[in-house]
Amino acid sequence: MASTILYIEDNPDNMLLIQRALEARGYNFIWAPNGLKGLAEADAKKPDLILLDINLPDIDGYEVARRIRANDKLRHIPIIAITANALRGDAEKALNAGCDVYMSKPINIRELWAKVNSFLSAPA
Repeated sequence: MASTILYIEDNPDNMLLIQRALEARGYNFIWAPNGLKGLAEADAKKPDLILLDINLPDIDGYEVARRIRANDKLRHIPIIAITANALRGDAEKALNAGCDVYMSKPINIRELWAKVNSFLSAPA
């Protein structure tokens, strides 16, 4: 059974790029356009991995990560932060909020596949 990945991202162009890259590798893909919808999707669908933009229109990705880590049913799900924030301290801030990995935009698709595969077994 293919793993399911939730991408919490407010930019539809970024979402589409990642969706195509992941579906091409056989993953199931769910998209949420903001933090609160992302939390609801995570709770309802229990994805195998969460890709998380930090700059969201409602609550930021740091808060999303903290809420996921505080939820007993979701805290085990790996979180990869994907963000345009590339200032000193941004990676540490994401990791301290509960993200497992930090990646900066623009995303290198091969690097994304490698990070995803490090958490999930590659689909057949």
